[in-house]
Amino acid sequence: MRRLPPLRSLEAFVRVVRLGSAKAAAGELGLTPSALSRRIGQLETFVGKKLFIRQHQQMKLNESGEAFHDAVAPVLEDLADKVAEQMDDSRILRLRLGVLPLFGSQRLFPRLPELRRTYPLLHIDIDSMPHAEAKLGDTIDAAIVLSEQPDPSLHAVRLDHNRVYAITSRALAAEIGVEPDLRKLARQTFLTHSELPLSFDTWKEAIGLPELDPAAVDHFDSGQLILEAAAQGLGIAIMHDDHFVRAHDERLARLFDIEVASPYSYWFVCRPRALDMRAVRLFHDWLVKAGL
Repeated sequence: MRRLPPLRSLEAFVRVVRLGSAKAAAGELGLTPSALSRRIGQLETFVGKKLFIRQHQQMKLNESGEAFHDAVAPVLEDLADKVAEQMDDSRILRLRLGVLPLFGSQRLFPRLPELRRTYPLLHIDIDSMPHAEAKLGDTIDAAIVLSEQPDPSLHAVRLDHNRVYAITSRALAAEIGVEPDLRKLARQTFLTHSELPLSFDTWKEAIGLPELDPAAVDHFDSGQLILEAAAQGLGIAIMHDDHFVRAHDERLARLFDIEVASPYSYWFVCRPRALDMRAVRLFHDWLVKAGL
């Protein structure tokens, strides 16, 4: 048998490509950036050519790297599937699932006892970090993501349609009033999710104030923290109606009774071949039937 490159180096290579960031890949693998760089260097030494263009902290595939990835990535996925087939899952079926924290706490976890009763051997490992689509087939089997439209190469099931709400504390809502006022709103701080940049512009257009330029826009990567910041009177949160309704937080109030369709929906996504895994298929079918 011919000598193979170190599996750890191949893993590092694929993670960098899928996540689009050496820093993110190092974090996923629990490595320092220098350790990750050494693993990539070992692979480049093995194949005898550079695979990345290095610019400051960024690593981008060069022509040789793209060819290597196209040749190797499908083989590694197939290897992972073959290994999984040989694992003993007669006692426990394990699903590695990417879930955003707010969806998990508000919509998924309250229904998991029902899933456990239906499939007592199905257990779920939760990954709540961002960029779930990039991890599919690598560190997770499936994910529930908030997106305009998932990658067309993925199997995707739309779980809902949403409206954009402006949410704030009851005191601030009373101060702003029931009708949009440009001068009042321009003095406010708005709270937005860093992964949902279109929501604020969509809301401004719908209330007839596309020119609104607020005092500040604070960006969060956690829906739970945005809601808490709004409840504490720190600003006006731009979020989905479902998040507001399910929060059941009497400290919060909605601004203006204006319907605003959201550009984003929750989707269940996985690689098509992942549906052949029993754990993925069971969860997928239950999720669709449950109408979460």
